[in-house]
Amino acid sequence: MGCGCSSLASCCGKSENNGPMSKPHNDENEEKDEASDLPSFREYTLEQLRNATSGFAVENIISEHGEKAPNVVYKGKLETQMRIAVKRFNRSAWPDRQQFLEEARAVGQLRNCRLANLLGCCFEGDERLLVAEYMPNDTLAKHLFHWESQPMKWAMRLRVALNLAQALEYCTMKGRALYHDLNAYRIVFDDDANPRLSCFGLMKNSRDGKSYSTNLAFTPPEYLRTGRVTAESVIYSFGTLLLDLLSGKHIPPSHALDLIRDRNLQMLTDSCLEGQFSNDDGTELVRLASRCLQYEPRERPNSKSLVAALIPLQKEAQVSSNELMGVPDSSAAFPLSALGDACLRKDLTAIHEILEKLGYKDDEGAATELSFQMWTNQVHETINSKKKGDAAFRRKEFQAAVECFTQFIDVGTMISPTVFARRSLSYLMTDMPQEALNDAVQAQVISPVWHIASYLQAVALFSLGRENEGQIALREGSVLEDKKNTES
Repeated sequence: MGCGCSSLASCCGKSENNGPMSKPHNDENEEKDEASDLPSFREYTLEQLRNATSGFAVENIISEHGEKAPNVVYKGKLETQMRIAVKRFNRSAWPDRQQFLEEARAVGQLRNCRLANLLGCCFEGDERLLVAEYMPNDTLAKHLFHWESQPMKWAMRLRVALNLAQALEYCTMKGRALYHDLNAYRIVFDDDANPRLSCFGLMKNSRDGKSYSTNLAFTPPEYLRTGRVTAESVIYSFGTLLLDLLSGKHIPPSHALDLIRDRNLQMLTDSCLEGQFSNDDGTELVRLASRCLQYEPRERPNSKSLVAALIPLQKEAQVSSNELMGVPDSSAAFPLSALGDACLRKDLTAIHEILEKLGYKDDEGAATELSFQMWTNQVHETINSKKKGDAAFRRKEFQAAVECFTQFIDVGTMISPTVFARRSLSYLMTDMPQEALNDAVQAQVISPVWHIASYLQAVALFSLGRENEGQIALREGSVLEDKKNTES
């Protein structure tokens, strides 16, 4: 998802700098740079978002602080296969639903390739949720402070700085200059490893909530005095992010400014970056950070001048973010297991054979619950329905299997993802792909990280002629299967 502009193009096209990467400011460019292929902002039902996140499953939490965060963020998937991030606010956060809706709608009008854009919201009862584009490649904090395979390269750090400045410039141009608690956790990476600014920070965490939750050492001095966020406060936070990028650590601005005044830049610079940049480039980034961190707000630069200053520093503009970050290209071919390949070919016989061999191994806890409830007549009947369904499934009598599994599911005593998977394949075998898709989605609601649920969604989508969505589900199944095999 995005506006289709090149990863290092001056996305908003408003810089007056005539360097090699700037674009003239005109309406045509501005139109191209808007993420026009995204759906318009809409309202979602709580049921839709519950299904998308598998019942707000713990496995789908992507907040940095997990369940303990005041507002939890989940990853999810809509019926269209579009992946989303869902921010669920604390129940007391926005008591006035109209105010919440108006704020969300205003942010939802923004569409830009430098943002993880807001797609919609939900405000049923006392629930308040935001829905945004899902960014699969983690946060800047993860890549900068907690990297595993390789530290972030200098060229990529400069790209992050430019993309972020462009995002702020776009928001300012659209009348949304205020961003709450800008920090390394608010910058996320899309499928192509391009950095984007999370739209969630364009709204407060609550109607009356604080705009800064970070350590006071990183808070703009004027916010400490007045408690108000201004456009200049956001630039101050941008300066702290430039220090993060330069040092690879979260250094308090006061300490960094002392090092700069003492010309002790070596202590300020990440040792992992040795030999990757010239003294002039390092000095320019330090100069920019110093300007952003001026005590007096009026002495700080605006976002437009930041973009103009950062464009000439981009030395590897033609290298993709995937390559710089060491992240696999999302459009490249990916290896498929026997099951994944069978799904791609829509070889239902091969899928049946694999599901039959798997049995109920992935139904964790299901057998225990059934044995515990054996004493009721209803459960006896339920177990018999399941047994008859399994026998019909084994004999490839798929119409009978559908009927028996339906009896088992309708009783509702026991929830089994495998039964939904088996009925899904039985529906496919009897040329009922929409019903098959519904069951495969339900299997994933029950078991959020079960690869077979994604694979069956892929086959059903292929059968419905929804090729692109099928490919997305197939890739997701492959990723989940690979993760499962790695962990086992």
